[in-house]
Amino acid sequence: MLQNDIFLRILNGEITERPAVWMMRQAGRYLPEFRALRDKYDFFTRCKTPELAAEITVQPVDIVGVDAAILFSDILVVPQAMNITVEMKAGVGPVIPNPIRTIQDLNNVIIPNIEERLGYVMDAIKLTKELLNNRVPLIGFAGAPWTIFCYAVEGSGSRDYSKAKELCFTNAAVAHQFLQKITDTTIAYLKEKVKAGVDAVQLFDSWGGVLSPEDYSSFSLPYIKQIVEALAPITKVIVFAKGCWYALPEMAATNAAALGIDWTCSAAKARQLTGGKKVLQGNLDPSFLLSSPADIKQKVQQMIRDFGSAHYIANLGHGILPNVPVANAQAFVNAVKEYHS
Repeated sequence: MLQNDIFLRILNGEITERPAVWMMRQAGRYLPEFRALRDKYDFFTRCKTPELAAEITVQPVDIVGVDAAILFSDILVVPQAMNITVEMKAGVGPVIPNPIRTIQDLNNVIIPNIEERLGYVMDAIKLTKELLNNRVPLIGFAGAPWTIFCYAVEGSGSRDYSKAKELCFTNAAVAHQFLQKITDTTIAYLKEKVKAGVDAVQLFDSWGGVLSPEDYSSFSLPYIKQIVEALAPITKVIVFAKGCWYALPEMAATNAAALGIDWTCSAAKARQLTGGKKVLQGNLDPSFLLSSPADIKQKVQQMIRDFGSAHYIANLGHGILPNVPVANAQAFVNAVKEYHS
């Protein structure tokens, strides 16, 4: 039995004594303990060494007091497993030296055996569960197919992902074949994560907002729906699509247990678009954590009042910034825990 199950109770639709709280990228660079490991081991070594991934995952539970842990990993381990080379370059970020832009490129992309290619992730889950010792639930995650597609086609991060969109608009058949391969791999990957012990999963569509509503309905939403419907019978699924408030009604019609909201969509608008009863998660601007702890408490408790304390998980509208003081992250978490409706 979990000592703190408020996060899962909310995902189950229960009315709880307060919202749950965790932060995207909570196991990250704002923590001195994380930076110490970063200075010793490169990025993918940390991802692929179960002992390191487990240690990093548990750090914010111990230090900040969040209601759920999220496994330390990266969305780009999935394309790596699919035969796509991904490098992490200092000061640049992810780089794919051989982007996928033609049918010939796509023919080299595989739907992998998850145990063979990503078994280290499952080992990290099992070790993390041991370290957590039933204190809080563990979230597994994956990138939404469109977001993985963006990196793999563009070859790196980008402001507008014009090369990814060019492939969609000039050779939609290849784009959809590639998106389906990513989708099939992601479903198998997340199912293995559930078997290994995660208590819920989150899909990150970080780059969905570069698409128009019409194009999102073609190149992202159908693949997200496939994943949600495949996973919903066995676990709780959260969908976070940054910049895609216009798709909230369609997402609310799926079997997703919760929807993440970024700071560009108000609580009132999010409740309206999702029909009022869907569990929502978000949506504090991560930059606000650079203000004072007193201001953070006031802002967070107003955010809870705006969303309503029922069917709500407090979170940021995107990942925590690396220059946020630990005390301010703690102030965010404590403001939620101290909330009384």
